[in-house]
Amino acid sequence: MTDDSTRLAVLIDADNTSSKLIKEMFEELAGYGTITVKRAYGDWTNPHLTGWRDVLLGNAIAPQQQFAYTYGKNATDSALIIDAMDLLYSGNVDGFAIVSSDSDFTPLATRLRESGKRVIGVGGRKTPKAFVEACEKFVFTEVLTGVQTPPETVTGTTTDSTTESTKADQPRPIQSVLTKALNRVDTDDDDWASLSALGNHLNRTDPAFDARNYGFGKLSELVKAQPFLETKTVIGAGGRGRLWLRLKGRRPAEEKAPVAVAEKPVKKAAAVKKVAKKAAKKTAAKTAKKASGRSSA
Repeated sequence: MTDDSTRLAVLIDADNTSSKLIKEMFEELAGYGTITVKRAYGDWTNPHLTGWRDVLLGNAIAPQQQFAYTYGKNATDSALIIDAMDLLYSGNVDGFAIVSSDSDFTPLATRLRESGKRVIGVGGRKTPKAFVEACEKFVFTEVLTGVQTPPETVTGTTTDSTTESTKADQPRPIQSVLTKALNRVDTDDDDWASLSALGNHLNRTDPAFDARNYGFGKLSELVKAQPFLETKTVIGAGGRGRLWLRLKGRRPAEEKAPVAVAEKPVKKAAAVKKVAKKAAKKTAAKTAKKASGRSSA
């Protein structure tokens, strides 16, 4: 749901981002708030950025020129970070969208979140995991159109020399993800959890979680398609339906209770009966002994 009261600053590392999905990216970010600042950083004298010209004009993005003072050093990153801190202290925005696949922005994302600001990251799957985890939410550019972005469309060079193990992984097995989440969220007595509780938990624990990574447009569509889950829709006040789900094989509380409650009385009754039987035998033996004594006398 869109929160129009949240003011977002979108800061784009043009040296490390393709211009081909900018329109889709802004449509995605519109769901997180009202975009009040749009800036793109790069050395616009570099021929690699010529494709950005029409994109900047067509989307009202303010280009921020940053010359490469020294070969091999990314001055664009420094300019973006300085502007982000200026915007933070100005108090004119509530959140930031950092568009880059570069791990150099990890400390910036961490610092902004420490100041209570929302941080949404946007980048390719090659983005290092450290930057992904530093953001409140991370959107992979590959899911914006449902197709993989060809590597050659990304301009400039990546400063990261990270290995595959430190990059954002491919989506984890969905059964493992949802099972772990459902075992942690609040449920009712019959193990039903609301879809909203599940979604909130997934967003808190995995900034990059997105139903589109698994080929579904919404989380509700994703859970309904899973054979290991069962779902139900509960109609609430105003006729609005709420989706609930649980793992298959979980028995309702009313089916579990009688077994647990019934076992104890049965065992207890058997024990009492056994003791009574022993006592009766002892009494009978004593009576017989006394009777035997009288007859001999």
